[in-house]
Amino acid sequence: MDTLFIDIMGKPAWMWLAFLLLVLVLLVFDLGVFHRNSHEIGVRESLFLSAFYIGVALAFGGWVWQTMGDDAAVLYLTGFVVEKSLAMDNIFVIALIFAYFNIPRIHQRRVLLWGILGVIILRAIMIAAGVVIIERFEWMLYLFAAFLIFSGIKMLVMGDDEYDVAQNPVLRLMQRRCRLTEELHGERFFVRKPDAKTGRMLTFVTPLFLALVVIEFADVVFAVDSIPAIFAITTDPYIIYTSNIFAILGLRALYFALAAMLHRFTYLSQALAIVLVFIGSKIFLADALGLTKIPPAWSLSITIGILVSGVVLSIVKAPREEESDEAAVTSSGEADAVRR
Repeated sequence: MDTLFIDIMGKPAWMWLAFLLLVLVLLVFDLGVFHRNSHEIGVRESLFLSAFYIGVALAFGGWVWQTMGDDAAVLYLTGFVVEKSLAMDNIFVIALIFAYFNIPRIHQRRVLLWGILGVIILRAIMIAAGVVIIERFEWMLYLFAAFLIFSGIKMLVMGDDEYDVAQNPVLRLMQRRCRLTEELHGERFFVRKPDAKTGRMLTFVTPLFLALVVIEFADVVFAVDSIPAIFAITTDPYIIYTSNIFAILGLRALYFALAAMLHRFTYLSQALAIVLVFIGSKIFLADALGLTKIPPAWSLSITIGILVSGVVLSIVKAPREEESDEAAVTSSGEADAVRR
């Protein structure tokens, strides 16, 4: 029993085990109850599952509040909100990857499930490495903050770069080194089939597995923003990891509802950019004001305010801009007809 109280990155082992057990139960429940049979997930089911995962994440936040205090709970919620928001761009990239490999919606669920399992492991490694680095070199926090400010300003000025799936270095490496099938084989990642030249039975990689690998690589790229962002909010590894994983757990459910309509939130990207600049600026602002840190409640309120403003602005202005564009096209067409 003493092993349950061994200190692991500032928290007793039982707290880490309790969280990992909860995640395991959620994944088993999701796979065994919600998706016992393969089927295409609709918008209604997607929103229901997303609400379920958000509810579990908030309930866990209540447990953090009871066991670790008010500030820890607010930091956890801030990390959850920021990671959930940054994941919106990830949803768009995942949609591009599925379209590139022509993966039907009925098979996308399997890729996203295994993708989340990979993320749980990858994020644990990256966060643990970040904790070790910051403990030894505290000045790295300022480097993280400066990087966030730079990333946010770049997003505001240049916009998001279009993600080119074909240029993904991991995909190009696998295309050179692996035996690939051109067609899908249901939900299988690998298949055994005869080689066209020798006739021997060999193992081939299907497009479904290629999509999984590219999605995992994309998450590592996106973590370059999200990991510094959460470290700029708090350096507590337990809060960082739990808020990250709960945000990502609901990503798969949210994907099926938002993938087709994410383009309508035209101002969300700018809002996310401002959030990155704000989070990065907090460390320098706290030093300038002579504070140990900006109060967590302020950070949470400002972050939510920025994101809500971006969503509301998108909802209000996007339809008007579409109408203006349609009117401009109509006017142009009428002018051309008159000239002819």
